[in-house]
Amino acid sequence: MADKKEIRWGLIGYGGAFGMGKAHGSWINACQGMRTVAVCDADPERAKTAEQELPGVTTYTNYKELLKNPDVDCVVNILPHNLHYSVTMDCLAAGKGVVLEKPMCITTEEATEMIELAKKQGVLLTVFHNRRHDGDYMAVKEIIDKGVIGEIYRIEAFMGGWGHPGTWWRSSKEISGGNFYDWGAHLVDWVLNFMSGKKIANVTGFFFKKVWMDVTNEDETQGIIRFKDGAYADVTVSSIARAGKPRWRILGTKGAIIDHWDGKFKVYVEHEGYPAEMEIKYKPSTWEEWYPNLAAHLLEGKELEVKPEEARRVIMVIDYAERSAKAGVSMETPFE
Repeated sequence: MADKKEIRWGLIGYGGAFGMGKAHGSWINACQGMRTVAVCDADPERAKTAEQELPGVTTYTNYKELLKNPDVDCVVNILPHNLHYSVTMDCLAAGKGVVLEKPMCITTEEATEMIELAKKQGVLLTVFHNRRHDGDYMAVKEIIDKGVIGEIYRIEAFMGGWGHPGTWWRSSKEISGGNFYDWGAHLVDWVLNFMSGKKIANVTGFFFKKVWMDVTNEDETQGIIRFKDGAYADVTVSSIARAGKPRWRILGTKGAIIDHWDGKFKVYVEHEGYPAEMEIKYKPSTWEEWYPNLAAHLLEGKELEVKPEEARRVIMVIDYAERSAKAGVSMETPFE
């Protein structure tokens, strides 16, 4: 699309949860060379809301009708997780580029099919891993990338505590994919970027369903990623952890990082033979930069920030953690 002067977008899914329909449309409209021109939501009332919040858009209640609109170049799939694959395949088949809300999909095979179809059609496929622009993540990554704590050999990531997960679609395994597909998708993406360049050897999973029986998501999910150089990462998301742990515990050959997600984190190193401790504040978050980066890719041919193969790697870790938990053994993964 580098020869186009304007990329016109459609949004599929304008539900009220977190206001992500309005958010995506507004971010797109704030980018020079991009414009939101169409919105689809199965609920006519939500479509009317879109008309009010994004003046000038054409609205639909059936996404297949939106796909017939020749003015739409690309779409954002903001639907619940179980609809990411099927709807995206229809969009790609119609020649529309796609931005998927995270998680990309539910299974590794679904991700591969989408990647192959996007390549065949010669259209965009990426995932809105906007939390790569979170200030806490960027600050931790900067310390790691500068080599302050040396080579990383262990990462422990934790999200959760004790509490009912709620009764909406995100706590329904049939719709969401399971407990690991919400915050877990962010955590795994962050971990794989912290471990940049390392190849995955296998994944081991431990899944528990013990307490919240009125919803179908697991109560706790854990994926342990072993890399081919021997380093490993332990990612846990829980709603039954009475005693928590740091959000990040990252160990390197020269030091360590401990982060409790409270605006700052601790770095432990050695300075001139003495133990030293630093407190690092988070950077400002820059979510608003995600779409300008995408516009530069589409209009100027710049490198795509979130490559679909990277997003597939995230899904693969979550997917194979569950397969491992069911089988009771570590699972080799199809992609490194």
